[in-house]
Amino acid sequence: MGSQGTALLDFGVFPGASDAIVAVTGQAGILAGSLAEAWIFPAATADHSADEHLVETLQVFAGNVVAGTGFTVYGVNSSQLNEPVEVAPPSSVMHENGTAVIVKNAQPAAKAYGGGAGTRLYGKWNLGWVWN
Repeated sequence: MGSQGTALLDFGVFPGASDAIVAVTGQAGILAGSLAEAWIFPAATADHSADEHLVETLQVFAGNVVAGTGFTVYGVNSSQLNEPVEVAPPSSVMHENGTAVIVKNAQPAAKAYGGGAGTRLYGKWNLGWVWN
């Protein structure tokens, strides 16, 4: 015997947070040894479209089962910040006569950052859950 349902995981107003939790309660039949599972449920919320639910870097995990009560769903943004790209300095070549000649680096100029992504999400996201 188990149960299933949906919940809203709320990262708060913009700029949001890197993680969020939601308690699923009212599960009188859940046992300490029950297994709970959660996933992103692609349905629009006031903050995000169903498509955003499909492509966002959001992972959810169910745990902390409390017998006769419920469990907790943890949401984490799995994106990461990229370090700044370092541009290689120009190469120098030493000639036989001891003089150095600077040779322009063949590497194209790099951007200040390599397209890093933020670690925060905002707003409400739909979850599906089940326990057994």
